[in-house]
Amino acid sequence: MTFNDVFKSSFLENVTSVSMLDMAVALVLAFGLGLFIFLVYKKTFTGVMYSSSFGVTLVALTMITTVVILAVTSNVVLSLGMVGALSIVRFRTAIKEPLDIAFLFWSIAVGIVLAAGMIPLAVLGSLVIGAVLLVFVNKKSHVDPYIVVLQCAGHESETRAQAYLERCAERCTVKSKTARKGAVELNMEIRLRNDDTDFINTLAEMEGVDSAVLVSYNGDYMG
Repeated sequence: MTFNDVFKSSFLENVTSVSMLDMAVALVLAFGLGLFIFLVYKKTFTGVMYSSSFGVTLVALTMITTVVILAVTSNVVLSLGMVGALSIVRFRTAIKEPLDIAFLFWSIAVGIVLAAGMIPLAVLGSLVIGAVLLVFVNKKSHVDPYIVVLQCAGHESETRAQAYLERCAERCTVKSKTARKGAVELNMEIRLRNDDTDFINTLAEMEGVDSAVLVSYNGDYMG
């Protein structure tokens, strides 16, 4: 092996495996589509607490996936090593919103398709997916539920309060009931006919009702 052979077998040979133009075009498109995914996520977010870091992660994930796939497609040996390296990666962050999983897979898929050179598929697919999410996620097909927490002095006041709630609400369901000596606590799920919540004031002023609390609820529960 000569002195020149040492340099030929080094990693410097891989510098020209991917052209600068291909890298620039892929990264610019990845940033643009990642930004589009971020904007769709921001418009369709329906959770309790919005995380701006997750939105930035979507942009970064699209670009990172593009870089990885560009490297893999240019070198078969590197692709095998990359599979082994990624197989030991473990993510511990819990995904609280099911829709967030769709955005993560969307970002990864766009990065893979872009790096594979299928630019029209990446752009058109992202536009279609974004339009579908904007239409269906923002479309309100149900009435938001509320939880009413009542503390009553006895059975008679409980009956009156429950009958008043059934008249004011479209649907009223008892979720839990706690009875103590001289006091009854009710947790009821209600669906309002409109956005008027003044009924809770009248309910709190009823005789025998110690307190009435109205809580907006959009999570999952067992019951």
